[in-house]
Amino acid sequence: TLVYAGWGAEEPGLLGSTEWAEEHADVLREKVVAYINSDGNGRGFLRAGGSHTLERLVNEVARSVADPQREGITVAERARARRRVGGDTEADTRADLRISPLGSGSDYSPFLQHLGIASLNIGFGGENRGGSYHSAFDSYDHYIRFGDPTFDYGVALAKVAGRLTLRLANADILPLAMANYADNVGRYVEEVQELAEMVRQETERHNDLVVAGAYLVASDPTKPYVAPKAKAFVPHLNFAPLKNALAHLKSSAHAYDKVLPTVLEQGDAQVSAVNDILLRLERSMTRAEGLPRRPWYKHHIYAPGLYTGYGVKTLPGVREAIEQHAWEEASEQIVLAAEVLERVAAEIDRATTLLSSAKISE
Repeated sequence: TLVYAGWGAEEPGLLGSTEWAEEHADVLREKVVAYINSDGNGRGFLRAGGSHTLERLVNEVARSVADPQREGITVAERARARRRVGGDTEADTRADLRISPLGSGSDYSPFLQHLGIASLNIGFGGENRGGSYHSAFDSYDHYIRFGDPTFDYGVALAKVAGRLTLRLANADILPLAMANYADNVGRYVEEVQELAEMVRQETERHNDLVVAGAYLVASDPTKPYVAPKAKAFVPHLNFAPLKNALAHLKSSAHAYDKVLPTVLEQGDAQVSAVNDILLRLERSMTRAEGLPRRPWYKHHIYAPGLYTGYGVKTLPGVREAIEQHAWEEASEQIVLAAEVLERVAAEIDRATTLLSSAKISE
């Protein structure tokens, strides 16, 4: 089984990451556990984004790497302190710091969004000067003056990436944490429900103002003005399929994470059948048909927004349909997203059954 590590820049004359990934798609789908990417680095704080099945692994590795600038402090502790100071109340209570979902903008995109390979993007920053990226100032001289003059954070990044790679390559059972994944997906399900309600309330308020003639009354009578028209009615979407699938996912994730430590303690080390399931778990989050109007993007949990450039949209089919007031499409995408989550939960259940029954072959 392979772990593929990418480092952003491509050599002149070689295929870009997208073309390379598409050319080798079959072998990548068959063998690659995860893709680890870094696209930039400097002084400061560990930043990580990626597949949330890898969230706990990132946190465990971060707790094992010393921060170059703070003696006796790990990069995990420094990142947590930064978030607490910034007002992130979860950083006070949640055991693992959240990693951000990935949109696009770097070499991980074809691996994650097209092929369904669990991916990470890591780097340090926040204390180095920016503004040089993809410019004539993005040079060695600029880096040793402003980026990471002592290269200490380059070493720290190598330690984080190296330990991630070794953990993934050498683990008896691939170190994926299902509860972290289910917890983050749960947030996204809540967000799309809240988004639909917000759109409904905004539409109702707008229409009330139209009916009352408020826009016209508030306009400047000395200037030409055309009052806006009422917007179409916002229906109440049925999120039940998505909520039911989420409940199944959370139950499956809890059962898996509960049985795994026992199996590891008992020393049932060879788990090829379980690892085959885990290796392909991210693939089960994709659909061959892809997202509406952009079939290349096949992942239904993470995707760059249609109108946001690199910016990520989680549960993209559902979220963007709501944003575009495409209500029939939103209903269809809710069902499709629910099917994806049910498929993921079913794969987790299969892995749990194998672990629980001790039918693990050498």
